[in-house]
Amino acid sequence: QVQLVESGGGLVQPGGSLTLSCAASASIFSFPFMAWPRQAPGKQRELVALVSSADNTNYADPVKGRFTISRDNAKNTVYLQMHNLKPEDTAVYYCYAVVGSVSYWGQGTQVTVSS
Repeated sequence: QVQLVESGGGLVQPGGSLTLSCAASASIFSFPFMAWPRQAPGKQRELVALVSSADNTNYADPVKGRFTISRDNAKNTVYLQMHNLKPEDTAVYYCYAVVGSVSYWGQGTQVTVSS
């Protein structure tokens, strides 16, 4: 069983920055990938960013050039740096990983972008 705990969400003004962290209760070294999906009110959950065990990254088009995902295997932590935040980035951000055939989700952290 793996627990994922997100932190770092909050209220930020448009154009501002936040960094989200996801701490895993187990070694993430062998996790094939870790990802940050988000879900805005009334919308479907969407994948924002993903990082593989080889440190390859993928981003959703709306966040390319503004968000950066990274992983620190020594700390069993994945980060999502978010810059130039927009109101449409407002959502609950989740940490997600698949290990073998089991999916793991964090509890989510709220990000609100508003003036």
